[in-house]
Amino acid sequence: MAAVPDLMPALPELVLAIGALAMVLIGAVQGEKSLRLLEMLAVILFGVAGFVMLTQTGKLVTFNGAFVVDGFARFMKVLTLVGAAAAVVMSSDYIRREGIARFEFPILIVLATVGMMMMVSANDLIALYVGVELQSLALYVVAAMNRDDAKSSEAGLKYFVLGALSSGMLLYGMSLVYGFTGTVSFDGIAASLSHGAEGGHKIGLGLVFGLVFIAAGLAFKISAVPFHMWTPDVYEGSPTAVTAFFAAAPKMAAMAMTVRVFVGAFPAAIGDWRQIIIFVAVASMILGAFAAIGQRNIKRLMAYSSIGHMGFALVGLAAGTVNGVQGVAIYMAIYLVMTLGTFACILCMRRDGRMVEDIEELGGLSQSQPLLAFCLAMLLFSLAGIPPLAGFFAKFYVFTAAIEAKLYYVAVIGVIASVVGAYYYLRIVKIIYFDAPKGAFETMTPALKGVLAASSAAVLLFWLVPGPLVSAAQVAARSLF
Repeated sequence: MAAVPDLMPALPELVLAIGALAMVLIGAVQGEKSLRLLEMLAVILFGVAGFVMLTQTGKLVTFNGAFVVDGFARFMKVLTLVGAAAAVVMSSDYIRREGIARFEFPILIVLATVGMMMMVSANDLIALYVGVELQSLALYVVAAMNRDDAKSSEAGLKYFVLGALSSGMLLYGMSLVYGFTGTVSFDGIAASLSHGAEGGHKIGLGLVFGLVFIAAGLAFKISAVPFHMWTPDVYEGSPTAVTAFFAAAPKMAAMAMTVRVFVGAFPAAIGDWRQIIIFVAVASMILGAFAAIGQRNIKRLMAYSSIGHMGFALVGLAAGTVNGVQGVAIYMAIYLVMTLGTFACILCMRRDGRMVEDIEELGGLSQSQPLLAFCLAMLLFSLAGIPPLAGFFAKFYVFTAAIEAKLYYVAVIGVIASVVGAYYYLRIVKIIYFDAPKGAFETMTPALKGVLAASSAAVLLFWLVPGPLVSAAQVAARSLF
């Protein structure tokens, strides 16, 4: 009889999964009346899962090595939980005002988060795929939540079709890697490759093909070029609260999974995968910088902005060093804070009872709502990477890691892309402060005010106390090597 696996390392995931089942029961019995309660329960579950995770120490492994909890997993899971909790809080009033208040929404967010946490801790290819699919299936439904809106349905369908294509690529890459190494475990794959490298063998062509397909599947999940095509349409078509969620939590989990796959399973093949990561990073930075310039819709602009930012984060992974991974962890934490703050501002762009998404609608905001205008302008400056705001330090750490790894040209291209990207952020600031007033937006809800205040304070004051985040990211990065 097989031994029962130790469930303690996966306790945070179990808390969320059991909580989600309880939420389904409450929703089925009480219907839409239960929405407020379910939203509250979702946030409480995220808090409990985070607390349980932070009480665990050391490196924990279970399910025959398929599931690992180390410093890196804890760091990225905390970011994922923060992103998911903030998305639930920010969406509460929005979904009621838009008439799409359904009790399934917080349940799907919790289920997606279980998948994301599984992705972060996956230590073999099958566990990784289970996590990816659990996250994706919930996200496809959430994207198309506004059934009466053609754009929302289109967003869900596009995301589903392209997501299925990326899953196929990921699975094909995994089957090639399994075929050539005889194992699905990351440790086993790493041992097989290093054994071959010690014997003087080059990595076979079949394995390189497997690597390329896995990289393609992962690039889709972080919306990096050339698998970014779904991002602008899904960001624009999905309800704004859902877009805020897409831009935050899933990005944390997907980036963590990408780092763990390459650093954990293929350390001996760094020469092969570094080329792929450099190409994806450079292409994402350039496309994110230039494609956003012509955008008039703020959600599409944020989509191209996120593609660019994923490129910047990948620069740290391309370095392939402890400092590089530390740079990625710092970048993702700061990106999360900036994105949540910016979407809190976008969610309050409501006039005459309807949402407005055109960038021109921000005209003269500094005169009608000066505090909101200041916070939004500061978050945009931070996204552009202007010192002394947090966004500058995010880029500083990944570029420093690239220079240490002698990837000088990648750092130079990154700096140039930052300068080009600054144009479209500064254009919005110009509209806010110098264009003719378009009238005030409706008053912000307390939830949005809270998220905006917290993220603005973090972005503005990060340079005073960078120590805790930098040292936490360093501990996280070291646990992978």
